[in-house]
Amino acid sequence: MPADASSLIPPALDQLREHPEVVFAEVPGLLERLAGVPDPRDPRGVRHALVTVLALTACAVLAGATSVLAVSEWIADAPPHILQRLGITFGPSH
Repeated sequence: MPADASSLIPPALDQLREHPEVVFAEVPGLLERLAGVPDPRDPRGVRHALVTVLALTACAVLAGATSVLAVSEWIADAPPHILQRLGITFGPSH
């Protein structure tokens, strides 16, 4: 018999499925919450705001990413409307 998975992702997704009243307009609330997470990184090497990294990671996991590689692939291919909704903009080089 296989061991139970230790990942908390499936139970979290099950909870979201039980609440169809959650709407897209609630994303700013998530961003506000994530903005309150203290950033332990040394500012000298920071390229992206922690809230951006956390929000993209949360979106990737909710979309089914189950590994760091899958998260990075999802972020690389993230739909433009999601990036826009998260406040991510690109400079002239993109």
